[in-house]
Amino acid sequence: MAELTIQPVEGRTFGATVTGVHLGNLTDNEFAAIHAAFLEYGFLLLPGQFLTEKENIDFGLRFGELEFGGAPMSNQKRVAEGEYGDIMDLDTQVMRTNVGNEAWHTDSTYKPLSSKCAMLSAVTVPDEGGETELADARAAYDALDDATKEKIAGLSAYHSTQYSQANDIGDFPPVRADSVYHGEAYLRPLVKEHPETGRKAIFVARHAFGIPGLPRDESRALLQMLTDFIVCEPTRVYTHHWQPGDTLFWDNRCILHRARPYDYSKPRVLIGTRIAGDPESELSYYPDHPAAEAGRIALARELELLRAETGDRMYGATTAERSF
Repeated sequence: MAELTIQPVEGRTFGATVTGVHLGNLTDNEFAAIHAAFLEYGFLLLPGQFLTEKENIDFGLRFGELEFGGAPMSNQKRVAEGEYGDIMDLDTQVMRTNVGNEAWHTDSTYKPLSSKCAMLSAVTVPDEGGETELADARAAYDALDDATKEKIAGLSAYHSTQYSQANDIGDFPPVRADSVYHGEAYLRPLVKEHPETGRKAIFVARHAFGIPGLPRDESRALLQMLTDFIVCEPTRVYTHHWQPGDTLFWDNRCILHRARPYDYSKPRVLIGTRIAGDPESELSYYPDHPAAEAGRIALARELELLRAETGDRMYGATTAERSF
């Protein structure tokens, strides 16, 4: 019988590969070892898992309440469990959202309750491209000079997917309260202290904008500098070349990630499960809180400016005509 092995990723500040165990059939001791490694390394790669959608969900539930579980992260529409139909057009909103996720981000900072952690399991992958990259925002914070640490210590930024879609690719999705494009923007600190380990991390990326108290140009420059700093050091970035059956599990509280481009006419099917954060550490505020109005105002102003600035981006400051 294989023995659980945890091997740190060579030449990186974070990450480990876990073998000798199946996530669909864990003992309590195995889970305890995996959980400890997850907190230490920030992300875990588990090759050859071939998890079912239910196994994805059941493992995610060990970490807390789910945002969603066993959901296809795909360029094909699911027609039944394990079955996928035609490849979606690049101009649908689903694919615009997928393309947007090719910029560095952390999950669900655009919701009242940001995500604790997330996992992807590979079903079908293209021959080239379509990798997932991760970046260590903990090691990046440690590497900042003292003056920068002092400068950002008390600062926050708003987070919105409507902002990131517009800013990155010129996509202006319609506002729908039941979607990730809900018209709200949530304020979060630029430096996050991990609630379980106590380590600090730079907490920015594509969804972040509008640092209160700073002029727009200065805010944009600082947020871009911090994101660039996280990913500028090769030891802080890991690129995963997917194989069917792989499972990748990471901590959204301190790790950035992004998808990489590929031939969108070829199938790419990953199964995603996302665990909601604990309210004590991941809650910004809810839409009915008095602070929410400032976020809505900041977002509306920013989108108005971006309408005039993003005509040269991939989608030309337009709105998709179809969801799928």
